[in-house]
Amino acid sequence: MPSLTLRWGWIPFAVVGVIACAGLVYWVFSSVISSGGSNHQIRNRLAGTPLKTAVSNDPVLVGAGDISSCAQDNDASTAKLLDEVVTGATGELVVFTAGDNAYESGTSAEFEQCYDPTWGRYKDRTRPAPGNHEYKSGNADGYFNYFGAAAGDPTRGYYSYDLGTWHIVVLNTNDHCQQVACDKGSAQEEWLLSDLAAHPAPCTLAIWHDPRFTSGTKHGNSPWVMPFWDDLYRQRADVVVSAHEHNYERFAPQTPTGESDPQFGIREFVVGTGGESHYSNSESVLANSEIGDDSTYGVIKLILHPEGYDWEFIPQGHADAFQDWGSGVCHGPPKSP
Repeated sequence: MPSLTLRWGWIPFAVVGVIACAGLVYWVFSSVISSGGSNHQIRNRLAGTPLKTAVSNDPVLVGAGDISSCAQDNDASTAKLLDEVVTGATGELVVFTAGDNAYESGTSAEFEQCYDPTWGRYKDRTRPAPGNHEYKSGNADGYFNYFGAAAGDPTRGYYSYDLGTWHIVVLNTNDHCQQVACDKGSAQEEWLLSDLAAHPAPCTLAIWHDPRFTSGTKHGNSPWVMPFWDDLYRQRADVVVSAHEHNYERFAPQTPTGESDPQFGIREFVVGTGGESHYSNSESVLANSEIGDDSTYGVIKLILHPEGYDWEFIPQGHADAFQDWGSGVCHGPPKSP
């Protein structure tokens, strides 16, 4: 009997310990929820490791813009994030770039010496977009020579492809649309209209460099891409991904003029976080801007479901770095009259 007392005498203390731990967890969780914090704030305060998007066999699109230069090694860190996503993917995976892939001028040497050792290890699964820095070397010859057929016709630099049930459009805003026009009636805009009409997919996503909307202070909004937004909005496209501002920002679905439209609006992600440098966001953010960060490098992972999508911004660095995630539903092509 004495041995039995010794064996079971710890139980009251254990019960007290369990109750105390449960109370602490409840206090932390309830304080976070009641604070009204955004998704990334809740995750940072509760988690030692990031909450990942759900495991799925649906296709994955992952990438960023404003990526490589030989003057920094942040692109090596973001390439390691690609490694994690590629390794964990169970379905089809495409790496995208959103322009300004190799600084300063997108020369063949810069692509080979700066981009290729990092993001270049996924060249065979990359669908790129050009930026203004690619055109600093003339006609973006270094870009088109490096990526080859994956970058589309070198005289155009815009193309499209399907990924799962999604239609992906890659457009060319080049040197702010000075060399390959983007205005209404231009060859590129007419191609976009034809391409969208030929691919009435349930979900549509477009990628180009210059963001229509941004709270960034370096470049600001890009009104010259308005024709793209007009066409995509009329066809009820769902997502646009851009870069150019070296930061991250997510917008709620909106019209081409920046009015909130939860039913048919386009959600824009600005993901100029590939590693080249950081630009500051304005303290006065634009209407419909839901969240932003100007001090974290990283990539965005988009899981493309048949009728919607999940997103997750995956940061370079420690577990309490800025993160963002969520889900959206596609609204499909216009209904026939």
